[in-house]
Amino acid sequence: MQKKKRLHLKKNLAVVLTAAVLAGGTSQWNVQSVQGAEECDYLEEAQNAPDVAGLQCIGQMKLDYAECFDVFYYEDDYTLLDVYDSGEFLLIPEGSQVPEGLSQDIVVLKQPLNKIYLQATSAMALFRALDCMDRIRLVGTDANGWYIDETVEAINNGDMLFAGKYSEPDYEMLVNEGCDLALESTMLLHTPKVQEMIQMLDIPVLIERASYEKGTLGRTEWIKFYGAMMDKEQEAYDFFEKQKKIVDDLEGFKNTGKTIAFFYVNSEGTVVVRKTDDYIVNMINIAGARYAFDDLSDEADTSTSSSITLSMEQFYAQAKDADFLVYNATIADPIKSVDELLSQSELFADFKAVKEGNVWTTDKAFFQATDIAANLILDFNHLVTGQDLDQMTFLTKVD
Repeated sequence: MQKKKRLHLKKNLAVVLTAAVLAGGTSQWNVQSVQGAEECDYLEEAQNAPDVAGLQCIGQMKLDYAECFDVFYYEDDYTLLDVYDSGEFLLIPEGSQVPEGLSQDIVVLKQPLNKIYLQATSAMALFRALDCMDRIRLVGTDANGWYIDETVEAINNGDMLFAGKYSEPDYEMLVNEGCDLALESTMLLHTPKVQEMIQMLDIPVLIERASYEKGTLGRTEWIKFYGAMMDKEQEAYDFFEKQKKIVDDLEGFKNTGKTIAFFYVNSEGTVVVRKTDDYIVNMINIAGARYAFDDLSDEADTSTSSSITLSMEQFYAQAKDADFLVYNATIADPIKSVDELLSQSELFADFKAVKEGNVWTTDKAFFQATDIAANLILDFNHLVTGQDLDQMTFLTKVD
């Protein structure tokens, strides 16, 4: 039913777009003028649509924050997924043929996609939000590396199979299980021979780039990308609107001026903090706080990494008077006590946040919770306002 309804709406869009062209242009075309468009909130007029084997483009997916992909809709229910710096992928409707004259640069994905090999762990929560986890048959992370209960259960009961990590996939398993898509993170770019091998097996490889989005909502908006892949665009749009509301509700919130130091201590005893243009820093600002390292010098900001490493002395100089210390346990292990923090450096004893009992830690689940990542903004807001501290999603107080 979902497929037929979407196809009907697309045809309506094609009629309106054609009429607009005959009338002398498309500049005034509005998707809301289409009969039934109230059920199709995710579409808008296409801008600079790629040429796909002569097919007529009839619309484009609305995006508010994501900057690393686009989705274009064409006649006869073909959909093009354009992942910047990764490739273009044409979704072929079930029962349809690959269009004649299709560019060899466009990768063909034949629907339905039911045997996905998922290496991009941050995408799992988005498939869960779409109720499409059953479309993932193979994973690149074993059960002990997941913080999504449904994934752990699926692996343990055999509904999902561990098929090797990104650098060492089980090629035989991929073939035997009929894998129809390898959905990878950019980590695969470090092992190009692996990508070539998977493609030699006639398995399409799609490298998603959600981690390159500048804002939290940009990452979450990739649910629309997977919604297009799974024929669940409207569900994806509706889900994203709920996450977007979290940010909208904080619009105009007066900044408290309170400072948050977001960090972890690595195995070498140096401190890793986020760059000032990182999405975590953006979340802190939206929540009404100030990042403790917002004046890091340009010299320290020369790498392509999202993080910067500081000596303990440098960290002490800038974070000693921070109102809150938030330990980033998405990479490191969570700290369970202030004593554990002090064991990493005695200097922590002089920090304002330690003296006032304002030390917090994230949990390991945050990185994989792409669907509700905006909830960390609420956590930061609860932190600096002192309200609803018992309603945290990702932050836990450290005593």
